[in-house]
Amino acid sequence: MKIQFYLRFSTAYGESLYVCGNYSKLGNEDPAAALPMQYLNNDYWTVAVELEHTETPLRYNYILKTAAGEQVIEWGDDRILQFQEMKAEEYTLYDTWNHAGEFENAFFTQPFTQVLLPKPKALKVKSYKNVTHLLKAKAPLLLEDEVLCIAGSNDAFGNWDESKSQLMQREGNWWVARLNLSKENFPAAYKYGVFNTKTKSFVRYESGNNRMLYDAAGAKKITILHDGFAQLPNTTWHGAGISVPVFSLRSNKSFGVGEFTDMRLLVDWAVKLKMKLIQILPINDTTATHTWMDSYPYAPISVFAMHPQYLNLEAVAGDAKHKVIKSMAKKQKELNALSEIDYEAVMKYKWEAINELYAEQKAAMHEDAIFFEFFELNRYWLVPYAAFCYLRDKYKTADFTKWKTYSSFNEHDLIELADPAQKHYDEIAIHYFVQYHLHLQLKAAVDYAHAQGIILKGDIPIGIYRNSVDAWMAPELYNMNMQAGAPPDDFAIKGQNWGFPTYNWQRMAEDGFAWWRKRFEQMSVYFDAFRIDHILGFFRIWSIPLHAVEGIMGHFVPALPVHINEFGQRGLWFDYARLCKPYITDAVLKELMGNEDYWLHSYLDPKGDGSYELKEAFNTQRKAEAVFDALEDTANHQRIRHALYDLISNVILFEEEGSQAQQFHFRISMMSTLSFKYLDDATKRNLEDLYVNYFFRRQDEFWRKQAMDKLPQLKRSTNMLICGEDLGMVPDCVPDVMKQLGLLSLEIQRMPKDPKRKFFHPADAPYMSVVTPSTHDMSTIRGWWEEDRAATQSFYNTELSQWGEAPYYCEPNIVRSIISQHVYSPAMWSIFQVQELLGMSAALRRENPNDERINVPANPKHYWRYRMHLNLEDLIANDAFNEDVGMMVQLSGRG
Repeated sequence: MKIQFYLRFSTAYGESLYVCGNYSKLGNEDPAAALPMQYLNNDYWTVAVELEHTETPLRYNYILKTAAGEQVIEWGDDRILQFQEMKAEEYTLYDTWNHAGEFENAFFTQPFTQVLLPKPKALKVKSYKNVTHLLKAKAPLLLEDEVLCIAGSNDAFGNWDESKSQLMQREGNWWVARLNLSKENFPAAYKYGVFNTKTKSFVRYESGNNRMLYDAAGAKKITILHDGFAQLPNTTWHGAGISVPVFSLRSNKSFGVGEFTDMRLLVDWAVKLKMKLIQILPINDTTATHTWMDSYPYAPISVFAMHPQYLNLEAVAGDAKHKVIKSMAKKQKELNALSEIDYEAVMKYKWEAINELYAEQKAAMHEDAIFFEFFELNRYWLVPYAAFCYLRDKYKTADFTKWKTYSSFNEHDLIELADPAQKHYDEIAIHYFVQYHLHLQLKAAVDYAHAQGIILKGDIPIGIYRNSVDAWMAPELYNMNMQAGAPPDDFAIKGQNWGFPTYNWQRMAEDGFAWWRKRFEQMSVYFDAFRIDHILGFFRIWSIPLHAVEGIMGHFVPALPVHINEFGQRGLWFDYARLCKPYITDAVLKELMGNEDYWLHSYLDPKGDGSYELKEAFNTQRKAEAVFDALEDTANHQRIRHALYDLISNVILFEEEGSQAQQFHFRISMMSTLSFKYLDDATKRNLEDLYVNYFFRRQDEFWRKQAMDKLPQLKRSTNMLICGEDLGMVPDCVPDVMKQLGLLSLEIQRMPKDPKRKFFHPADAPYMSVVTPSTHDMSTIRGWWEEDRAATQSFYNTELSQWGEAPYYCEPNIVRSIISQHVYSPAMWSIFQVQELLGMSAALRRENPNDERINVPANPKHYWRYRMHLNLEDLIANDAFNEDVGMMVQLSGRG
């Protein structure tokens, strides 16, 4: 049988197109072996192929190769030919390229197809008997009683009589018309339209010019048109959501911390508020030290395992009157009454109960068919995780390099270690028990949310914890000699050092990003959408050497360095010691310590030319940190410590490792260093020009390519809706890449991406975005209002369009005005922290707005212990507040 492919696509010079499918002549789904197409005219590329008669459906898509050698695979996997049913000798296919950035593609992701959009009406499916043409189009945003239809210039199309239009039937993602046009005249003009099956009335035509059908019917031939998306309004769907960490939830039955079972109550409240989405922070296990330091949710010891703190003990016991539950009742009441989370106490008492419940239930667990299914599906991560936890506790450290045995992961050793015959087996299997029950509780909460029309949005941290199962199992996937972080910004003037190893993307690409694909697959069991924390890390990551403490000591990786010759080309004499070593003089010391600069001399050696160098014992930030960590924590010691950090970072350039002093990276914020201050004006001008070139010109196309080597493959591996946290120092290429891939951006009013603007207005948000007044890393609206009086005044007059002096405190009506701006934004999603919603009510909000903040990014040792001050049960019962918020959301079109 003959297949003739025609693809509507207008290429640029040097571009070529290929078709790839599940037959050998189409490359067996290997893009490298795809079939080349031929240029036909400015509108079409074509190719014909002969295939053996078969009943195997043909799956195919198209690939664009650019002049630069970049490969772009069109979005979707829903081009399918069912030969078994059609039984023709010849198939002519007219296809439209499916651009990943088309808005409509978002509505074929998991949250929309499974929860948010109405299921299409099922019409009687016509057979393929006598069919000569199949017309297919997509229209994901039809209402409940609407179907796609065709009207046109021939009898089959009703001769433009809308009442006789051809109704289409939904088959997978497509609306399909199976037609016999053997007696019709060609060419035929047609358009897609919308028909209401309940009122039996034609609703509207699609916009744009008439479509044309030129291909006449033929014997044993079927013509198939994949017309892409019907040209209907595609920005009409809007939703609102609520954001809160699970650990912050408070209910009458929780144990001093939010639990997965509390999410049912959160769903009930969200329904009353007319919300469609619940967003949470990462829920992975972070237990590394068994101290409050483990409260940091972005440092997972496993990207697959969930944190035991979210386990509801009563649900595990199966009875509120169980002896274990009754014995914990007093302690539960005490912990639940606290205004904040006491992480260490919660974990201590929960583990006591878990140990008792496991001992009681372990025999039954191993005979449970549902547990066995869970275990087999998750064995690849569950067994290594459980073994890691056992070894962590045995050796009193999560740093596997310090373990006396099993410090290097080996699959055979793992099998032996986790053998049920081992004496320590229960110390491993108890972690199977915990993860199994966490799975049951979260899955029950998710299923309940879906039944109420609510989707769940998760959060993927950009990094992994250095002392984690993932690093233990596959250290080659990470650059263990580096630390990830972020450059300085308004929230952290010295930058951020997260301490995570950076990704070895080259190694990850060798197996098609298998680790990421497994991660997404497991997340999709529970989540419908997810936020990629710091999506800029897929373009380049802020990489900090292990010897540094502060983020300011890092540079972007990968990045095109400055070659030593470039300095000479700009008339600069390259002095390695002056530019690449800490610049320390008496004047510098005086600026750092004032008249007490003598405190620093004991840490320095004079060089004989009026300058100094740091003693060997203090010449890196980590060395200085180790010394001062061992001293009494006094104000003077802290002042000296940070003065030494500042001296160490007082450089202009960092040498590229292995370049033999030939390539360099600029230190961020070079112009603010004291080293730069004491250069002559001509040198300053030349260095500043090269600095601007380095950060803002030479890297953009290079970084775009880095992202396009990763993100398209990762996006194709999941059908969850993907949102990117694209804040901070954003390269110019980022918005276009996200637009091309159909990734939702994050827009925050007080963090404008346009450097010319002081604030971003939600009314200016792109449709494919999430707008929010604040995130967990920021103060809330009320807290921000009191931080900077000048900024508040400017915001009050310009963004809120109010005259006169701004109120000192952020009153409920101001919070309401700001939230109203967000719900009426054109963005697809408006998402609000719980604190922001409660801020609209004088009766419900906290007295002190500073108590509403979840995290302070500038503090690497922040204690994540924020908890809602009101019970969910009480919020659900507050009809007046719920109706008020629900009405606001409903009137905005987001309800």
